[in-house]
Amino acid sequence: MTQLWDFSGGVHPPEHKDISTGRPIRTAGVPDYLILPLQQHIGEPAEAIVDVGERVLKGQKIADVKTGMGVPVHAPTSGVIESIADFPVPHPSGMADRCITLKPDGEDQWCPRNPVKDYRSLERDQVLQIIRDAGISGMGGAGFPTNIKLRPPRDRKVNTLILNGAECEPYITADDMTMREKASEVVAGLKIMAWILRPDRCVIGIEDNKPEAIAALEKATEGTQTEIAVIPTKYPSGGEKQLIQILTGMEVPSGGIPADIGVMCQNIGTAVAVAQAVLEGTPLISRVVTITGEAVREPGNVETLIGTPIEYLLELAGVRQDQVSRLVLGGPMMGYTLTTEAVPVIKTTNCVIAATASELPTPPPEQPCIRCGQCAEACPMELLPQQLFWHAKATEFEKAEHLNLFDCIECGACSYVCPSSIPLVQYYRFAKGEIRAQQAEQLKADRARERFEARQARLEREQQEKELRRQERAKAAAEAQAKKKAEAEKAASEGEAIDERSAKAALVQEALARKKAKADASRSSAPAEPAAETKPDIDALEKQLTQAQSKLETMQGMLEDAKAQQADNVEKLERAVAKNHDRVKRAEEALAEAKDKLAAQPAETQSTH
Repeated sequence: MTQLWDFSGGVHPPEHKDISTGRPIRTAGVPDYLILPLQQHIGEPAEAIVDVGERVLKGQKIADVKTGMGVPVHAPTSGVIESIADFPVPHPSGMADRCITLKPDGEDQWCPRNPVKDYRSLERDQVLQIIRDAGISGMGGAGFPTNIKLRPPRDRKVNTLILNGAECEPYITADDMTMREKASEVVAGLKIMAWILRPDRCVIGIEDNKPEAIAALEKATEGTQTEIAVIPTKYPSGGEKQLIQILTGMEVPSGGIPADIGVMCQNIGTAVAVAQAVLEGTPLISRVVTITGEAVREPGNVETLIGTPIEYLLELAGVRQDQVSRLVLGGPMMGYTLTTEAVPVIKTTNCVIAATASELPTPPPEQPCIRCGQCAEACPMELLPQQLFWHAKATEFEKAEHLNLFDCIECGACSYVCPSSIPLVQYYRFAKGEIRAQQAEQLKADRARERFEARQARLEREQQEKELRRQERAKAAAEAQAKKKAEAEKAASEGEAIDERSAKAALVQEALARKKAKADASRSSAPAEPAAETKPDIDALEKQLTQAQSKLETMQGMLEDAKAQQADNVEKLERAVAKNHDRVKRAEEALAEAKDKLAAQPAETQSTH
C-alpha cells in the first residue's frame, strides 16, 4: 500500500459533485460558430496562419507560435474562417482578446492525420514534437505547454511521475467522469509520458470520494507497475504541491518547481490528450466540461469542442435564466464570475456553474480583521495570510513579496474560513499583479538603459576607430613624404636631378649647336660629320626621358599607396603625377625632334655636293 503524508491546513467545503455525476459524458455537438482565442496557454500568444474567408478542415492548424513558448491552435471542425478580431475571452477582468471565428459547414471533414502505433520506435524529441504540434497544454491548471513540461532540465532527473486525479474543487467532476469512462486512454497517456521521462515510479492520486474512478483505473492498470493512491478528501489536495507532499512526503522549495525535487505532476485530461495525439494523430480540439448548478435542468459532463460559446452549453443543459444568480467559470473556490455568456470554452475550461441565489449567495460586506488566525490555520502553504493582507492593502508590495506572496496558490481556503468575509485572495491577486507590472516596468527600464549604454559604447568605439584611422593616414602621409624626400636627395646626390628648366636649357644649347654646325657645313667644301657632332645631344635627351619616366613611375606608386591608405595628400599627389606626365611628353617630343633633325642632315649634306 502506498504510504501517504499530510499537508498543513486545508478545509472541507460542501462538495456538490453528485449533481453532475448522474449521467455519462455527452457530446455537445457543433454550435453555429466557434470562437478560438489565440491565447489559451501560458507563454506567447499564437499568430493566425489563415485568412478570412478561407475554408479549413477539422484538425487543421490555424494559428501557431513562431517564436517563444507556446502551442498551436487547431480547427475543431471544418468550416470557413469568418473573422479574426477581438472578442470576450475567459478572464476575471472580462477582457477581450484576439480570436479566430470559425463558421462550421456541417461536414466535419478531417484533415490528414498521422497516428503512431509504436511510439517507442521514435526518438523522444519526435514524440515531444508530436505533442507540441497537437497543441496540448495543461488542462487542469494555468495551461503550461505540455511538451516543455515533459522536457525538464538535464540536471533534474524525474524520479516520480504523478497523474493528478484528485479533483478536489467542489462541483467539478470532469476528471472523475473521464477516469470512469476513459480509463484506458488515461493509462495510455501516462505510459507515453513515462516512456519520455523514464521515472522510477508512476502513481495516480485520487481522492477517496471517487470510488467508481478508482475501480476503473485499478482495472486499467492491472499487470503494470502504476500505483493507484487513494488519498483522503480535503481541499486543496488536488493542488500540485499539496498532492506531491501527500504522495512523496517532499515539499517543493519556495520559488521552485516539482522537477527540483525529482517529481512531475500531470493532469488526467492532459494524459488523454497525449494519448489521442500520439496514437490517433488527433490534436487538442475538444475537452470534457462540467455543466452544473441548481439553475440547469440537466447538469452533467459534455465533450465540448474548443471554442464553443458558454451560452450554447447552458442551453444544452436546459438553463433556467430566471434562476441564474451567478455564472462561475471553474469551481466556487478558485473560479471567477463571468460577465457574459458569450465567452468560449478554451483548453483550460473545466467547469461552468449556473448557480442560484441560495446556492452561491452574494458574500456579505467586508468587515475589519479580528485577528482570529483562522486564515493561517487553513493555509496549505503555511503562509501568513493576515500579514499578506495588510501589506497588500497598504500597497507595501516589497514586504508582501518578502513574506513569500508568490508561494500563494490562490486556493481560497483563507477567504472561505474568514469570519470577517474579507476577500483575501483578491488582495493577493492585486498585489501579485502590481508586482508583476512593476517588474515589467523595471525590466523595460533596464533594457532601455542597456540600449543607451550600448549606443554610447558604440559611439565611443566609432570615435576611437575614426581617430585611429586619422593617425594611420597621418603616419602614412609622413612616411610617403619622407620617402619622397629621400628619393629626391638620392637623385640629387647621383647628379640625376634634372628639372624642367635644365631640360629646356639643354634643348636650347642643342639647337644652337645644330645651327652652328649647319652654318659651318655650308661654308666648308668638305662633307660635314653631323652625326658625330649631334650624338651627345641625342644621348642627353634619351637620359632626360628615362629620368622623367622613372620619376613618373615613382609618383604613381606613391599615389596608389596614398589612395589605399586614404591619406590626406591624395589630391596633391594626383597633381604631381599629372605634371610628371607633361614632363615625359615634352621629353619624348624633344627626343623625336632631335632624331628627325639628325636623320635629315645627311640628305642636306649630299644636296650641297
